[in-house]
Amino acid sequence: MRRDIFQAIADPTRRAIIALIAVQAMTPNAIAEHFDTTRQAVSKHLKILSECDLIKQEQQGREIYYLLEIEKMKEIDKWLEQFRKIWETRFEQLDQLLATLKKNK
Repeated sequence: MRRDIFQAIADPTRRAIIALIAVQAMTPNAIAEHFDTTRQAVSKHLKILSECDLIKQEQQGREIYYLLEIEKMKEIDKWLEQFRKIWETRFEQLDQLLATLKKNK
């Protein structure tokens, strides 16, 4: 079953996992050490992130490492870009209004 990437990043633990492996590839045990939860719970989060193609596994000897899928993160950024433009326009309008109000004081 394929999950929606926004469903995956909606959970704060999964966002924290993404932040961890964005810096460096990590084993499931190394990831679990950063959370006050069971290893099984972390595995469930990793499974969801994998199903959304946000992370991938890489075998190195006997260890499995999780890595961030940058291309999938770019999809999220592309979707957010439309809102970023709206926010920037509104902030510019607010700046102009504040400058006008300050000038009229």
